[in-house]
Amino acid sequence: MYTHSRRWFDDPLILLGLVVCLGTFVAQSGELGSADTMHRLQTAHSFWTSEPPVFPQEYPEFGVHGRGGKLYDWYGIGQPLLLLPTDIVGTWISRLPIFSNYGDTDPTVRDIFVTYTTNILISLLTALICFRFLRQLEFTSRESIAGALALIFCTTHLHYSQNMMENNYIMLLALIGFSYQYEWLREGNRRALLIGSAAFGLNLLTRLTTGLEVSIGGVFLLLVLCFERRSFRSMWQSFLSYAKIAFPVYGVFFLLDRLYQFHRFGNFFNTYVHYFTIEHRLQDPTLPAKYPWETPFHVGFLGPLITPEKSIFLFDPLIILAIVLAVWLWKRLLPEVKAYIAASFLLLLGYICLYARYTVWSGDFAWGDRYVSTAAEMAAFISVPLLLRFRKELGKVVWTAGLALIAISAVIQVASLAFWLSLEIYQLETLGHPTFVVLLRFKNIIAFALGKMDAWGLNNQAMTQDPWDYVHITTWNFLPFVLQRVGEAPAWVVEIISLIWGFAVAAFAAAAWRLLSLLRLRKAQM
Repeated sequence: MYTHSRRWFDDPLILLGLVVCLGTFVAQSGELGSADTMHRLQTAHSFWTSEPPVFPQEYPEFGVHGRGGKLYDWYGIGQPLLLLPTDIVGTWISRLPIFSNYGDTDPTVRDIFVTYTTNILISLLTALICFRFLRQLEFTSRESIAGALALIFCTTHLHYSQNMMENNYIMLLALIGFSYQYEWLREGNRRALLIGSAAFGLNLLTRLTTGLEVSIGGVFLLLVLCFERRSFRSMWQSFLSYAKIAFPVYGVFFLLDRLYQFHRFGNFFNTYVHYFTIEHRLQDPTLPAKYPWETPFHVGFLGPLITPEKSIFLFDPLIILAIVLAVWLWKRLLPEVKAYIAASFLLLLGYICLYARYTVWSGDFAWGDRYVSTAAEMAAFISVPLLLRFRKELGKVVWTAGLALIAISAVIQVASLAFWLSLEIYQLETLGHPTFVVLLRFKNIIAFALGKMDAWGLNNQAMTQDPWDYVHITTWNFLPFVLQRVGEAPAWVVEIISLIWGFAVAAFAAAAWRLLSLLRLRKAQM
Protein backbone atom coordinates (compact mmCIF):
# COMPACT_ATOMS: atom_id res chain seq x y z
CA MET A 1 0.00 0.00 0.00
CA TYR A 2 2.80 2.39 0.94
CA THR A 3 4.72 1.52 -2.22
CA HIS A 4 1.67 2.15 -4.37
CA SER A 5 1.06 5.55 -2.77
CA ARG A 6 4.64 6.60 -3.50
CA ARG A 7 4.72 5.33 -7.08
CA TRP A 8 3.75 8.63 -8.71
CA PHE A 9 6.51 10.38 -6.76
CA ASP A 10 9.05 7.95 -8.18
CA ASP A 11 8.11 8.61 -11.80
CA PRO A 12 10.56 11.15 -13.28
CA LEU A 13 8.18 12.19 -16.05
CA ILE A 14 5.37 12.98 -13.61
CA LEU A 15 7.85 14.86 -11.45
CA LEU A 16 9.03 16.78 -14.51
CA GLY A 17 5.47 17.94 -15.12
CA LEU A 18 5.01 18.82 -11.46
CA VAL A 19 8.25 20.81 -11.29
CA VAL A 20 7.38 22.73 -14.46
CA CYS A 21 3.84 23.52 -13.28
CA LEU A 22 4.97 24.64 -9.82
CA GLY A 23 7.87 26.66 -11.21
CA THR A 24 5.62 28.46 -13.68
CA PHE A 25 3.00 29.02 -10.96
CA VAL A 26 5.58 30.68 -8.71
CA ALA A 27 6.84 32.86 -11.58
CA GLN A 28 3.49 34.54 -12.26
CA SER A 29 2.91 38.21 -11.48
CA GLY A 30 -0.75 38.18 -12.47
CA GLU A 31 0.07 40.74 -15.16
CA LEU A 32 0.15 40.03 -18.88
CA GLY A 33 3.64 41.54 -18.94
CA SER A 34 3.51 43.65 -22.10
CA ALA A 35 1.27 46.07 -23.96
CA ASP A 36 1.33 43.71 -26.96
CA THR A 37 -0.34 40.93 -25.01
CA MET A 38 -2.83 43.36 -23.46
CA HIS A 39 -3.90 44.36 -26.96
CA ARG A 40 -4.14 40.74 -28.12
CA LEU A 41 -6.30 39.88 -25.12
CA GLN A 42 -8.56 42.81 -25.98
CA THR A 43 -8.81 41.46 -29.53
CA ALA A 44 -9.85 38.09 -28.11
CA HIS A 45 -12.40 39.92 -25.93
CA SER A 46 -13.83 41.65 -29.01
CA PHE A 47 -14.54 38.26 -30.64
CA TRP A 48 -17.36 37.50 -28.20
CA THR A 49 -18.36 40.87 -26.72
CA SER A 50 -19.46 44.22 -28.12
CA GLU A 51 -16.14 45.83 -27.18
CA PRO A 52 -13.85 46.95 -30.03
CA PRO A 53 -10.43 45.36 -30.64
CA VAL A 54 -8.84 48.80 -30.18
CA PHE A 55 -10.38 51.63 -28.15
CA PRO A 56 -10.50 55.06 -29.86
CA GLN A 57 -8.48 56.73 -27.08
CA GLU A 58 -5.57 54.37 -27.78
CA TYR A 59 -5.03 55.92 -31.21
CA PRO A 60 -2.59 57.18 -32.52
CA GLU A 61 -0.26 55.44 -30.06
CA PHE A 62 -1.75 52.10 -31.05
CA GLY A 63 -4.02 50.76 -33.77
CA VAL A 64 -4.44 51.09 -37.53
CA HIS A 65 -7.56 51.96 -39.50
CA GLY A 66 -9.14 49.14 -41.46
CA ARG A 67 -12.40 48.57 -43.30
CA GLY A 68 -15.00 51.23 -42.61
CA GLY A 69 -12.48 53.30 -40.67
CA LYS A 70 -12.58 50.86 -37.74
CA LEU A 71 -9.49 50.58 -35.56
CA TYR A 72 -7.77 47.20 -35.44
CA ASP A 73 -4.62 45.81 -33.90
CA TRP A 74 -1.89 44.79 -36.32
CA TYR A 75 -1.18 41.30 -34.98
CA GLY A 76 -2.02 37.84 -36.25
CA ILE A 77 -5.02 35.97 -34.91
CA GLY A 78 -3.01 33.15 -33.29
CA GLN A 79 -2.53 34.40 -29.73
CA PRO A 80 -6.02 35.95 -29.47
CA LEU A 81 -7.45 32.52 -30.35
CA LEU A 82 -5.22 30.94 -27.70
CA LEU A 83 -6.43 33.45 -25.10
CA LEU A 84 -10.10 33.30 -26.06
CA PRO A 85 -11.25 30.38 -23.81
CA THR A 86 -9.48 31.69 -20.72
CA ASP A 87 -10.71 35.21 -21.46
CA ILE A 88 -14.32 33.97 -21.46
CA VAL A 89 -13.91 32.04 -18.20
CA GLY A 90 -11.79 34.76 -16.58
CA THR A 91 -14.33 37.45 -17.45
CA TRP A 92 -17.11 35.37 -15.89
CA ILE A 93 -15.07 34.81 -12.72
CA SER A 94 -14.25 38.53 -12.45
CA ARG A 95 -17.98 39.34 -12.40
CA LEU A 96 -18.68 37.22 -9.34
CA PRO A 97 -19.99 39.25 -6.37
CA ILE A 98 -16.91 38.46 -4.28
CA PHE A 99 -14.78 40.61 -6.64
CA SER A 100 -17.23 43.52 -6.94
CA ASN A 101 -15.12 45.88 -4.77
CA TYR A 102 -11.88 44.98 -6.54
CA GLY A 103 -13.19 46.04 -9.95
CA ASP A 104 -10.68 46.65 -12.74
CA THR A 105 -7.66 47.18 -10.52
CA ASP A 106 -4.42 45.91 -12.04
CA PRO A 107 -3.75 43.07 -12.01
CA THR A 108 -7.38 42.31 -12.82
CA VAL A 109 -9.03 39.06 -11.82
CA ARG A 110 -9.40 38.23 -15.49
CA ASP A 111 -5.70 38.85 -16.20
CA ILE A 112 -4.68 36.74 -13.22
CA PHE A 113 -6.80 33.82 -14.41
CA VAL A 114 -5.61 34.15 -18.02
CA THR A 115 -1.91 34.32 -17.15
CA TYR A 116 -1.88 31.48 -14.64
CA THR A 117 -3.85 29.00 -16.72
CA THR A 118 -2.32 29.79 -20.11
CA ASN A 119 1.31 30.08 -19.03
CA ILE A 120 1.25 26.93 -16.89
CA LEU A 121 -0.40 24.91 -19.66
CA ILE A 122 2.06 26.11 -22.31
CA SER A 123 5.09 25.41 -20.10
CA LEU A 124 3.84 21.93 -19.23
CA LEU A 125 3.12 20.98 -22.83
CA THR A 126 6.47 22.44 -23.96
CA ALA A 127 8.37 20.35 -21.40
CA LEU A 128 6.54 17.18 -22.43
CA ILE A 129 7.00 17.69 -26.17
CA CYS A 130 10.66 18.59 -25.59
CA PHE A 131 11.10 15.32 -23.69
CA ARG A 132 9.34 13.43 -26.49
CA PHE A 133 11.51 14.99 -29.18
CA LEU A 134 14.77 14.32 -27.33
CA ARG A 135 13.77 10.68 -26.86
CA GLN A 136 13.15 10.51 -30.61
CA LEU A 137 16.69 11.79 -31.10
CA GLU A 138 17.91 8.73 -29.15
CA PHE A 139 18.73 10.49 -25.89
CA THR A 140 18.02 8.53 -22.70
CA SER A 141 15.09 9.39 -20.42
CA ARG A 142 17.53 10.97 -17.97
CA GLU A 143 19.16 13.10 -20.66
CA SER A 144 15.79 14.06 -22.14
CA ILE A 145 14.38 15.19 -18.79
CA ALA A 146 17.52 17.25 -18.20
CA GLY A 147 17.09 18.82 -21.64
CA ALA A 148 13.45 19.70 -20.93
CA LEU A 149 14.40 21.25 -17.59
CA ALA A 150 17.16 23.22 -19.30
CA LEU A 151 14.70 24.61 -21.84
CA ILE A 152 12.13 25.67 -19.24
CA PHE A 153 14.43 27.00 -16.51
CA CYS A 154 17.80 27.78 -18.14
CA THR A 155 16.74 29.74 -21.22
CA THR A 156 14.65 32.88 -21.76
CA HIS A 157 11.64 30.56 -21.92
CA LEU A 158 11.37 31.11 -18.16
CA HIS A 159 11.13 34.88 -18.55
CA TYR A 160 8.44 34.55 -21.21
CA SER A 161 6.45 32.22 -18.96
CA GLN A 162 5.93 35.33 -16.81
CA ASN A 163 5.89 37.94 -19.57
CA MET A 164 3.24 36.44 -21.83
CA MET A 165 4.32 37.47 -25.30
CA GLU A 166 3.89 35.06 -28.21
CA ASN A 167 7.35 33.50 -27.79
CA ASN A 168 6.53 30.42 -25.72
CA TYR A 169 3.45 29.59 -27.78
CA ILE A 170 5.59 29.77 -30.92
CA MET A 171 8.18 27.52 -29.26
CA LEU A 172 5.55 24.94 -28.29
CA LEU A 173 4.11 24.75 -31.80
CA ALA A 174 7.58 24.61 -33.37
CA LEU A 175 8.63 21.67 -31.17
CA ILE A 176 5.37 19.86 -31.95
CA GLY A 177 6.06 20.42 -35.63
CA PHE A 178 9.62 19.08 -35.41
CA SER A 179 8.66 16.08 -33.28
CA TYR A 180 5.65 14.85 -35.22
CA GLN A 181 7.12 15.47 -38.66
CA TYR A 182 10.20 13.54 -37.57
CA GLU A 183 7.95 10.70 -36.41
CA TRP A 184 6.48 10.62 -39.92
CA LEU A 185 9.97 10.45 -41.44
CA ARG A 186 10.91 7.48 -39.28
CA GLU A 187 7.63 5.56 -39.20
CA GLY A 188 5.69 6.77 -42.23
CA ASN A 189 2.79 7.79 -39.97
CA ARG A 190 0.68 10.19 -42.04
CA ARG A 191 -1.35 11.25 -39.02
CA ALA A 192 1.87 12.38 -37.34
CA LEU A 193 2.78 14.44 -40.41
CA LEU A 194 -0.67 15.99 -40.35
CA ILE A 195 -0.31 16.94 -36.68
CA GLY A 196 3.18 18.37 -37.18
CA SER A 197 2.11 20.37 -40.22
CA ALA A 198 -0.95 21.71 -38.40
CA ALA A 199 1.29 22.89 -35.55
CA PHE A 200 3.51 24.76 -38.00
CA GLY A 201 0.37 26.11 -39.65
CA LEU A 202 -0.96 27.46 -36.34
CA ASN A 203 2.33 29.29 -35.99
CA LEU A 204 1.61 31.06 -39.28
CA LEU A 205 -1.57 32.41 -37.68
CA THR A 206 0.43 33.56 -34.68
CA ARG A 207 3.17 35.44 -36.52
CA LEU A 208 3.56 35.25 -40.29
CA THR A 209 7.36 35.34 -40.02
CA THR A 210 7.18 31.84 -38.49
CA GLY A 211 7.22 30.74 -42.09
CA LEU A 212 10.89 30.36 -41.17
CA GLU A 213 9.95 27.53 -38.79
CA VAL A 214 7.88 25.93 -41.54
CA SER A 215 10.86 26.04 -43.90
CA ILE A 216 13.43 24.92 -41.34
CA GLY A 217 11.17 22.05 -40.26
CA GLY A 218 11.43 20.71 -43.79
CA VAL A 219 15.18 21.44 -43.89
CA PHE A 220 15.60 19.40 -40.69
CA LEU A 221 14.02 16.35 -42.34
CA LEU A 222 16.14 16.86 -45.45
CA LEU A 223 19.31 17.12 -43.37
CA VAL A 224 18.49 13.88 -41.57
CA LEU A 225 18.31 12.11 -44.93
CA CYS A 226 21.49 13.81 -46.15
CA PHE A 227 23.51 12.91 -43.05
CA GLU A 228 22.27 9.33 -43.41
CA ARG A 229 23.51 9.40 -47.01
CA ARG A 230 20.19 8.46 -48.52
CA SER A 231 19.99 8.27 -52.31
CA PHE A 232 18.56 11.15 -54.32
CA ARG A 233 15.68 8.90 -55.40
CA SER A 234 14.80 8.09 -51.79
CA MET A 235 14.89 11.76 -50.80
CA TRP A 236 12.73 12.74 -53.77
CA GLN A 237 10.11 10.15 -52.88
CA SER A 238 10.09 11.36 -49.28
CA PHE A 239 9.67 14.93 -50.48
CA LEU A 240 6.69 14.01 -52.65
CA SER A 241 5.04 12.15 -49.78
CA TYR A 242 5.72 15.11 -47.49
CA ALA A 243 4.42 17.67 -49.95
CA LYS A 244 1.13 15.83 -50.54
CA ILE A 245 0.15 16.24 -46.90
CA ALA A 246 2.13 19.20 -45.52
CA PHE A 247 1.72 21.72 -48.34
CA PRO A 248 -2.12 21.61 -48.39
CA VAL A 249 -2.15 22.03 -44.60
CA TYR A 250 0.14 25.05 -44.82
CA GLY A 251 -2.04 26.40 -47.60
CA VAL A 252 -5.18 26.17 -45.43
CA PHE A 253 -3.60 28.06 -42.55
CA PHE A 254 -2.09 30.66 -44.85
CA LEU A 255 -5.54 31.16 -46.39
CA LEU A 256 -7.05 31.60 -42.91
CA ASP A 257 -4.46 34.25 -42.16
CA ARG A 258 -5.28 36.03 -45.43
CA LEU A 259 -9.03 35.86 -44.73
CA TYR A 260 -8.44 37.48 -41.35
CA GLN A 261 -6.36 40.13 -43.09
CA PHE A 262 -9.17 40.73 -45.60
CA HIS A 263 -11.77 40.91 -42.84
CA ARG A 264 -9.84 43.72 -41.16
CA PHE A 265 -8.30 45.64 -44.06
CA GLY A 266 -10.10 44.53 -47.23
CA ASN A 267 -6.93 43.22 -48.86
CA PHE A 268 -5.60 39.67 -49.23
CA PHE A 269 -2.04 40.52 -50.19
CA ASN A 270 -0.66 43.07 -47.74
CA THR A 271 0.68 42.50 -44.25
CA TYR A 272 0.10 44.67 -41.21
CA VAL A 273 3.47 46.37 -41.87
CA HIS A 274 1.89 48.09 -44.89
CA TYR A 275 -0.87 49.68 -42.81
CA PHE A 276 1.43 50.28 -39.87
CA THR A 277 3.72 52.25 -42.20
CA ILE A 278 0.86 54.29 -43.66
CA GLU A 279 -0.39 55.31 -40.21
CA HIS A 280 3.07 56.25 -38.99
CA ARG A 281 3.83 58.30 -42.08
CA LEU A 282 0.61 60.25 -41.57
CA GLN A 283 1.73 61.02 -38.02
CA ASP A 284 5.37 61.73 -38.93
CA PRO A 285 6.07 62.64 -42.59
CA THR A 286 9.80 62.93 -41.80
CA LEU A 287 10.25 59.19 -41.44
CA PRO A 288 12.98 57.70 -43.69
CA ALA A 289 11.95 56.53 -47.14
CA LYS A 290 12.81 52.93 -46.27
CA TYR A 291 10.83 52.94 -43.00
CA PRO A 292 10.30 50.49 -41.27
CA TRP A 293 13.29 48.75 -42.89
CA GLU A 294 15.79 51.59 -42.56
CA THR A 295 18.25 50.02 -40.09
CA PRO A 296 21.66 49.27 -41.69
CA PHE A 297 21.95 45.50 -42.08
CA HIS A 298 25.19 45.22 -40.13
CA VAL A 299 23.66 47.05 -37.15
CA GLY A 300 20.66 44.73 -36.92
CA PHE A 301 22.75 41.64 -37.68
CA LEU A 302 25.44 42.26 -35.09
CA GLY A 303 23.03 43.67 -32.51
CA PRO A 304 21.64 40.33 -31.26
CA LEU A 305 25.19 38.96 -31.15
CA ILE A 306 27.38 41.58 -29.50
CA THR A 307 25.37 44.44 -27.96
CA PRO A 308 25.34 44.47 -24.13
CA GLU A 309 21.60 45.28 -24.13
CA LYS A 310 20.43 42.43 -26.37
CA SER A 311 23.14 39.82 -27.01
CA ILE A 312 21.81 36.26 -27.08
CA PHE A 313 25.06 35.11 -25.46
CA LEU A 314 24.24 37.18 -22.36
CA PHE A 315 20.55 36.37 -22.11
CA ASP A 316 20.86 32.71 -23.20
CA PRO A 317 24.40 31.63 -22.20
CA LEU A 318 23.57 27.97 -22.91
CA ILE A 319 23.96 28.77 -26.58
CA ILE A 320 27.72 29.14 -25.94
CA LEU A 321 27.78 25.61 -24.56
CA ALA A 322 25.75 24.37 -27.53
CA ILE A 323 28.24 25.84 -30.00
CA VAL A 324 31.26 24.42 -28.17
CA LEU A 325 29.76 20.95 -27.88
CA ALA A 326 28.54 20.90 -31.48
CA VAL A 327 32.03 21.70 -32.77
CA TRP A 328 33.81 19.38 -30.33
CA LEU A 329 31.52 16.39 -30.77
CA TRP A 330 30.35 16.74 -34.37
CA LYS A 331 31.88 13.52 -35.66
CA ARG A 332 30.42 11.51 -32.76
CA LEU A 333 26.85 12.74 -33.14
CA LEU A 334 23.99 10.74 -34.64
CA PRO A 335 22.71 12.00 -38.02
CA GLU A 336 19.39 13.18 -36.55
CA VAL A 337 21.18 15.14 -33.80
CA LYS A 338 23.49 16.74 -36.35
CA ALA A 339 20.45 17.61 -38.43
CA TYR A 340 18.64 19.26 -35.51
CA ILE A 341 21.68 21.28 -34.44
CA ALA A 342 22.28 22.50 -37.99
CA ALA A 343 18.58 23.30 -38.49
CA SER A 344 18.26 25.18 -35.19
CA PHE A 345 21.27 27.39 -35.94
CA LEU A 346 19.98 28.01 -39.45
CA LEU A 347 16.69 29.11 -37.88
CA LEU A 348 18.54 31.46 -35.55
CA LEU A 349 20.56 32.90 -38.44
CA GLY A 350 17.37 33.29 -40.45
CA TYR A 351 15.63 35.31 -37.74
CA ILE A 352 18.65 37.52 -37.17
CA CYS A 353 18.81 38.31 -40.89
CA LEU A 354 15.02 38.74 -41.23
CA TYR A 355 14.83 41.44 -38.56
CA ALA A 356 18.26 42.99 -39.17
CA ARG A 357 16.86 45.91 -41.19
CA TYR A 358 13.68 46.32 -39.13
CA THR A 359 13.28 49.66 -37.39
CA VAL A 360 13.17 47.96 -33.99
CA TRP A 361 15.42 44.96 -34.69
CA SER A 362 15.94 44.58 -30.93
CA GLY A 363 12.31 43.76 -30.13
CA ASP A 364 12.00 47.13 -28.37
CA PHE A 365 10.41 46.74 -24.89
CA ALA A 366 11.53 43.20 -24.13
CA TRP A 367 13.92 41.14 -22.06
CA GLY A 368 16.63 40.41 -24.60
CA ASP A 369 15.84 40.30 -28.31
CA ARG A 370 12.35 38.80 -28.37
CA TYR A 371 12.40 38.32 -32.15
CA VAL A 372 15.28 35.84 -32.01
CA SER A 373 14.98 34.49 -28.46
CA THR A 374 12.79 31.52 -29.43
CA ALA A 375 15.28 30.39 -32.05
CA ALA A 376 18.12 30.91 -29.56
CA GLU A 377 16.31 28.71 -27.04
CA MET A 378 15.85 25.98 -29.65
CA ALA A 379 19.56 26.02 -30.42
CA ALA A 380 20.59 26.18 -26.75
CA PHE A 381 18.64 23.55 -24.81
CA ILE A 382 20.14 20.51 -26.57
CA SER A 383 23.52 21.39 -25.03
CA VAL A 384 22.51 19.85 -21.68
CA PRO A 385 21.63 16.36 -23.00
CA LEU A 386 24.82 16.44 -25.07
CA LEU A 387 26.89 17.35 -22.02
CA LEU A 388 25.40 14.46 -20.05
CA ARG A 389 25.80 11.93 -22.86
CA PHE A 390 29.43 12.72 -23.65
CA ARG A 391 30.70 13.54 -20.18
CA LYS A 392 33.56 11.01 -20.30
CA GLU A 393 34.71 12.05 -23.76
CA LEU A 394 34.66 15.76 -22.89
CA GLY A 395 36.87 15.53 -19.82
CA LYS A 396 36.73 17.22 -16.45
CA VAL A 397 37.49 20.77 -17.61
CA VAL A 398 34.71 20.93 -20.21
CA TRP A 399 32.31 19.13 -17.87
CA THR A 400 32.95 21.61 -15.07
CA ALA A 401 32.72 24.60 -17.42
CA GLY A 402 29.46 23.20 -18.81
CA LEU A 403 27.96 22.84 -15.34
CA ALA A 404 29.04 26.40 -14.55
CA LEU A 405 27.31 27.70 -17.69
CA ILE A 406 24.14 25.80 -16.79
CA ALA A 407 24.18 27.32 -13.30
CA ILE A 408 24.85 30.82 -14.67
CA SER A 409 22.03 30.42 -17.17
CA ALA A 410 19.57 29.35 -14.47
CA VAL A 411 20.52 32.28 -12.23
CA ILE A 412 20.11 34.76 -15.11
CA GLN A 413 16.66 33.40 -15.96
CA VAL A 414 15.51 33.56 -12.33
CA ALA A 415 16.84 37.13 -12.12
CA SER A 416 14.81 38.03 -15.21
CA LEU A 417 11.65 37.38 -13.18
CA ALA A 418 12.54 39.64 -10.25
CA PHE A 419 11.26 42.92 -11.71
CA TRP A 420 9.00 44.04 -14.51
CA LEU A 421 11.20 44.31 -17.60
CA SER A 422 10.59 48.07 -18.01
CA LEU A 423 12.80 48.85 -15.00
CA GLU A 424 16.08 48.65 -16.92
CA ILE A 425 14.52 50.31 -19.96
CA TYR A 426 13.76 53.37 -17.85
CA GLN A 427 17.23 53.28 -16.32
CA LEU A 428 18.89 53.21 -19.75
CA GLU A 429 17.49 56.69 -20.37
CA THR A 430 19.89 57.93 -17.69
CA LEU A 431 22.70 55.39 -17.93
CA GLY A 432 22.87 55.47 -21.73
CA HIS A 433 24.45 52.92 -24.06
CA PRO A 434 26.16 50.55 -23.90
CA THR A 435 24.88 49.07 -20.63
CA PHE A 436 25.05 45.42 -19.69
CA VAL A 437 21.38 44.90 -18.89
CA VAL A 438 21.85 41.47 -17.30
CA LEU A 439 24.44 42.83 -14.85
CA LEU A 440 22.22 45.86 -14.22
CA ARG A 441 19.41 43.48 -13.27
CA PHE A 442 21.60 41.86 -10.60
CA LYS A 443 22.60 45.29 -9.33
CA ASN A 444 18.91 46.22 -9.10
CA ILE A 445 18.11 43.04 -7.16
CA ILE A 446 20.84 43.74 -4.61
CA ALA A 447 19.99 47.45 -4.36
CA PHE A 448 16.27 46.81 -3.93
CA ALA A 449 16.85 44.10 -1.32
CA LEU A 450 19.11 46.47 0.65
CA GLY A 451 16.94 49.56 0.13
CA LYS A 452 19.72 51.29 -1.83
CA MET A 453 17.95 52.17 -5.10
CA ASP A 454 18.21 55.93 -4.49
CA ALA A 455 21.67 55.79 -2.95
CA TRP A 456 23.03 53.85 -5.91
CA GLY A 457 21.41 56.19 -8.45
CA LEU A 458 19.09 53.55 -9.87
CA ASN A 459 15.83 55.49 -9.61
CA ASN A 460 15.07 57.39 -12.81
CA GLN A 461 12.96 60.58 -12.88
CA ALA A 462 10.99 59.13 -15.82
CA MET A 463 9.76 56.30 -13.59
CA THR A 464 7.58 58.67 -11.57
CA GLN A 465 5.86 60.20 -14.62
CA ASP A 466 3.54 57.22 -15.10
CA PRO A 467 2.00 56.21 -11.74
CA TRP A 468 1.02 52.74 -13.04
CA ASP A 469 4.55 52.04 -14.25
CA TYR A 470 6.08 53.35 -11.05
CA VAL A 471 3.98 51.09 -8.85
CA HIS A 472 4.79 47.99 -10.91
CA ILE A 473 8.50 48.71 -11.22
CA THR A 474 9.06 49.30 -7.51
CA THR A 475 8.17 45.83 -6.26
CA TRP A 476 9.18 42.20 -6.75
CA ASN A 477 7.33 41.00 -9.83
CA PHE A 478 5.41 38.12 -8.24
CA LEU A 479 1.68 38.17 -7.55
CA PRO A 480 1.69 38.48 -3.71
CA PHE A 481 4.14 41.40 -3.86
CA VAL A 482 2.33 43.10 -6.75
CA LEU A 483 -1.02 42.87 -4.94
CA GLN A 484 0.49 44.24 -1.75
CA ARG A 485 2.19 47.10 -3.64
CA VAL A 486 -0.95 48.07 -5.54
CA GLY A 487 -2.81 48.07 -2.22
CA GLU A 488 -6.35 47.53 -3.49
CA ALA A 489 -6.88 43.89 -2.54
CA PRO A 490 -8.03 43.19 1.06
CA ALA A 491 -5.18 42.37 3.44
CA TRP A 492 -6.57 38.90 4.17
CA VAL A 493 -6.55 38.10 0.45
CA VAL A 494 -2.93 39.17 0.11
CA GLU A 495 -2.00 37.09 3.16
CA ILE A 496 -3.71 33.97 1.81
CA ILE A 497 -2.13 34.39 -1.62
CA SER A 498 1.27 34.94 0.01
CA LEU A 499 0.80 31.73 2.00
CA ILE A 500 -0.14 29.78 -1.14
CA TRP A 501 2.83 31.27 -3.01
CA GLY A 502 5.22 30.33 -0.19
CA PHE A 503 3.84 26.80 -0.12
CA ALA A 504 4.28 26.57 -3.92
CA VAL A 505 7.92 27.67 -3.61
CA ALA A 506 8.54 24.97 -1.00
CA ALA A 507 6.71 22.34 -3.06
CA PHE A 508 8.71 23.31 -6.15
CA ALA A 509 11.98 22.96 -4.24
CA ALA A 510 10.94 19.56 -2.84
CA ALA A 511 9.77 18.24 -6.22
CA ALA A 512 12.90 19.52 -7.97
CA TRP A 513 15.13 17.92 -5.34
CA ARG A 514 13.27 14.62 -5.68
CA LEU A 515 13.55 14.72 -9.46
CA LEU A 516 17.26 15.46 -9.39
CA SER A 517 17.75 12.65 -6.87
CA LEU A 518 15.98 10.20 -9.18
CA LEU A 519 18.09 11.34 -12.12
CA ARG A 520 21.29 10.83 -10.12
CA LEU A 521 20.04 7.37 -9.07
CA ARG A 522 19.39 6.44 -12.70
CA LYS A 523 22.91 7.55 -13.59
CA ALA A 524 24.35 5.31 -10.85
CA GLN A 525 22.34 2.34 -12.14
CA MET A 526 23.51 2.76 -15.75
